[in-house]
Amino acid sequence: MTKTYVIDTNVLIQAPYAMNCFVDNNVLIPLVVLEELDGLKKAEGDKGANARKAIRNLEGYRRQGDLLEGVKMENGGVLMVEANCRNVELPDSLPESKMDNRILQVCKGHADKGENVVLVTKDIVLRIKADVLGIAAEDFTTEQVPSEQYTGRIECYVSEERFKDFKKKGIETKYVYLIDEEQTAYQPQLVENQFVVLKADQSLKKTHLGRVEGDRIVPLAYRKCKPYGVTPRNAGQYFLQEALMQPAEKAPLVIVRGMAGTAKTFYSIAVGMERLWNNPTGEYRKILITRPNAQFDSDIGFLPGDEQEKISPLMRPIIDNLEQLIDSNEEERYQDEMALHGKIEEIFARGIIQTEAMNYIRGRSFVNTYLIVDEAQNMTPNQMKGIITRAGKGTKIIILGDPKQIDNPFLDERTNGLSYAAEYMKGSPLCYQITLTADESERSKLAADAVHRL
Repeated sequence: MTKTYVIDTNVLIQAPYAMNCFVDNNVLIPLVVLEELDGLKKAEGDKGANARKAIRNLEGYRRQGDLLEGVKMENGGVLMVEANCRNVELPDSLPESKMDNRILQVCKGHADKGENVVLVTKDIVLRIKADVLGIAAEDFTTEQVPSEQYTGRIECYVSEERFKDFKKKGIETKYVYLIDEEQTAYQPQLVENQFVVLKADQSLKKTHLGRVEGDRIVPLAYRKCKPYGVTPRNAGQYFLQEALMQPAEKAPLVIVRGMAGTAKTFYSIAVGMERLWNNPTGEYRKILITRPNAQFDSDIGFLPGDEQEKISPLMRPIIDNLEQLIDSNEEERYQDEMALHGKIEEIFARGIIQTEAMNYIRGRSFVNTYLIVDEAQNMTPNQMKGIITRAGKGTKIIILGDPKQIDNPFLDERTNGLSYAAEYMKGSPLCYQITLTADESERSKLAADAVHRL
């Protein structure tokens, strides 16, 4: 049965192509949505850019026919703009003056005609209000990743004999296995660049760490490294170090997920400082750090000061990590605050580390840059695509975040840009991924205890 999908503004702001995703069905754009798009077309960043894209898409269909009557789309569906339904009655508690309720009027008006109406919106409250009126409502799921997400790591068993020879020549993937609930051995489906904790089947306490490369599991190449004096403390950090230390030519994209305290940002900066400051190799020109504004790509504001002064509150965690890296002696680190601050200022003054608002990265191309994107769980899939495609020759992009700590009101664990990139870049020979576990939090005893209790 043909359905009528009513599209909310926030769906088109995140995915301006959304109207083309409902094959062989009717797609309805309420007039109030056009008004909202018109009001957003001059907005800064992705919000304005996507509003303009959606408007241009609608203009393309307008040229093909009458949008009020319906225009046939390439996917077999019909696109319509609904300007009526003003006389549809809603409960008194849902005043017509509110734009969201006008969308509900359109939904109810078409439902009363006997159509199978589905409201598509990223606004949870609007979905609840639709349920109250008996109108089916759902999130935009085209960019939604599976609930069971790829972690970039796996534990496997191997025979004692092959385990002993692993460090010398690695092992073929066909020789590793897992045990199912019925205690039957089976061969796991391994992914390119997936990290492996290899256990000897006769003595499970023995482990090796490796990485999938083609049809082999190879030992970690950078296991003995100490970037900027930092030593890995657990398997996850060894995997993280391996991904970060790989040259940009081999691993231009690294995606790291994990909760607070797992040293995602700390380790990323440490490796960057090792490459540019401690033992400069000439591979990178600079470390560039950016992070999204939690207010859905809002402008950085009208506060006094230049761009760097405005974004400094967002970048304060970078300073906190630098303070620990610059002076590794925990007992003496904060005895001379002025000297410590001076060292950090020198790093920024010499351009070793630069920070930039994500709004101004659009359209740029980065060459020989060590680019860190922090708090990436607050990015949309479209923003993530925009960042990754900015990579020029010799650039390494490190995407960091925790999908459980989302501040963007229109994103969740399955629709944010971090999870989106992790799912679609899985198996790419150019992408290394690792998800750090709660047990690998190294921030403090309190932080580790809170992870298990809260």
